[in-house]
Amino acid sequence: MESALEQALEQARRAGAQRVDEIRLRVGDLSGVVPEALQMAFDALIVGTIASGACLAVEKVPARFWCRTCEIEFTPETIFGECPGCHAISPELRAGRELELASLEIT
Repeated sequence: MESALEQALEQARRAGAQRVDEIRLRVGDLSGVVPEALQMAFDALIVGTIASGACLAVEKVPARFWCRTCEIEFTPETIFGECPGCHAISPELRAGRELELASLEIT
């Protein structure tokens, strides 16, 4: 969270912002990040910054895999990435590990 907040504050400063009202993060289902822990860290880190009082919005990104055999992208039923068509385990994760700054609302 500290790195994401630093990035957000830097972008806000570059835009000449006086205040950050909202920070939106994209968090993948397989990122290992717990949204509640992000919120706790966010609340502690924004004190004394131009983001003090800002809201944290978390956009969940579902895991998506690619099956080379079936040539389809799919969201698996389990974390193992089993193709719904051929039931092969896919090693190709296309989305779901993100932890990225998606947008800011500034004034």
